Amino acid sequence: MQDRGWWLGAALSGALVVIAGAFGAHALEGQLAPRLAAAFETGVRYQAWHTLALLAVLAWRAAHPLAGQRLAMALWAAGIVLFAGSLYAMALTGTTRLGMVTPVGGVLMIGGWLALAAAILRAR
Repeated sequence: MQDRGWWLGAALSGALVVIAGAFGAHALEGQLAPRLAAAFETGVRYQAWHTLALLAVLAWRAAHPLAGQRLAMALWAAGIVLFAGSLYAMALTGTTRLGMVTPVGGVLMIGGWLALAAAILRAR
C-alpha cells in the first residue's frame, strides 16, 4: 500500500481527535478555566480539520500524485503536533510557556495549505 505510514498516522490522529474531544467534553468539564477549555477545544477542532485534510489528500494522491502533496501533508502533520499539542499541554498543565510553540504550528498548517495550492497550480 502506497503511503501506508501516512494512512496509519492519519487514522491514529483521527482516533486521538475523538479521544481528546470526549475527554475535553466529559472529564475536563468544569475543571478548566474557560480560556483553557476554549484552547483545548481549539486544538481538537484544528486537529480534526487537518486530519480530514490529510485523508483527503491521501485519497487524491492515490489517483493523482502531484509534487507538493507530500510536503503539504508533512507540514500539516507537524502543525498538528505543535499547534494542537501545545494547546492540549497548556490546557492540561496551565502553563503558558508553550504558547510560543502554538503559532509555529499554525504557520506550519498555513504552509501546508500553500504547498497544496502550489502543487495544484503546477499540475498540468
